[in-house]
Amino acid sequence: MKKAVKGIIIFLVVIVGVLGVYAGYLFLGFHRLPDNLTLEVNRSGDSFDENFEVRTGEPYRIMTYNIGFGAYMPEFSFFMDGGKSSWAKDKESVLATVSAAGTMVSGENPDFIMLQEVDRDGTRSYHVDELEILNQFITGYEYHFAQNYDSPYLFFPPWEPHGTNVAGLVTYSKGQISEAVRRSLPISESLTKFMDLDRCYSISRIPVQDGQFLCLYNVHLAAYGSSDAVREGQLAMLYADMTADYAAGNYVICGGDYNHNMKAESPADAPEWAHMFPRETLPEGFDMAISYAKGVEQIAHNSCRSAEEPYQEGQTFTITLDGFIVSENVLVTNYQHMDLGYQYSDHDPVVMEFTLQ
Repeated sequence: MKKAVKGIIIFLVVIVGVLGVYAGYLFLGFHRLPDNLTLEVNRSGDSFDENFEVRTGEPYRIMTYNIGFGAYMPEFSFFMDGGKSSWAKDKESVLATVSAAGTMVSGENPDFIMLQEVDRDGTRSYHVDELEILNQFITGYEYHFAQNYDSPYLFFPPWEPHGTNVAGLVTYSKGQISEAVRRSLPISESLTKFMDLDRCYSISRIPVQDGQFLCLYNVHLAAYGSSDAVREGQLAMLYADMTADYAAGNYVICGGDYNHNMKAESPADAPEWAHMFPRETLPEGFDMAISYAKGVEQIAHNSCRSAEEPYQEGQTFTITLDGFIVSENVLVTNYQHMDLGYQYSDHDPVVMEFTLQ
């Protein structure tokens, strides 16, 4: 009996020790990138048009799309949303899904593209450099990558540890990007920060013929697990930068995954986490671009599906988390939610056509 008790005590001490060492590893390994980080601008392919010029009065097309790190095929459910999986099905499925997404984006031929959840080196995506894959299809653009995730090794969930992952936002432009900056958003200081992203947004400033700049903001804001204070702080910081650019005479388009319901009304079956975007907080001179959709049918399809279960059309809860906010000197001429049936991600793209006034 004494030996058994002693053995149990030793076992518990070892377990506590291992957990303590791992906790220390998490705390020591956690880091955030500095604010106001200048981003390196590169070119995809060798077909960039040096003569492409952004001009007032000309029509342009922009897309935002969260590609879900190449994992979210219709049968995929994510553990953090109450589903089963942490990793994509296999490496081949990641390659196929990201390639299909890249082919689709290229086929739409937008002038500007904002992507979110692009993995560069992740356990969950079998260490596929998804940006490298995308650049095989999305060619003729200048682009930059803004990292918003670089986690220590996460041993959760125990049946499929999320591991280490590096991911971020990618912005593409057919016009030359004269400046690209990464801004670090406020995040929760609780233990949840180890599971969340290093939230940020990027700003791309593209010269316009009239001497001003088209300022593209690529965002991926806090998800539903964050506090009201964190969400409010993130919007306040974002608004301050957007307002400063608009006050300087520039044209501002902010697009991405807002993790808020971008439509004007909440669906009757909306779960508690489906926060409405606080339209009343928009600064003067800005508007929700979705308000300018020409018909209900253009935005009937929601841009995101719940990942707590495999996708079942007509049964799985869907919501619109993606879209654009524009300054008043950007005229929205068309707005469309693309219906891909969530083939390549738990999100589907949103496309907007506009002119600068």
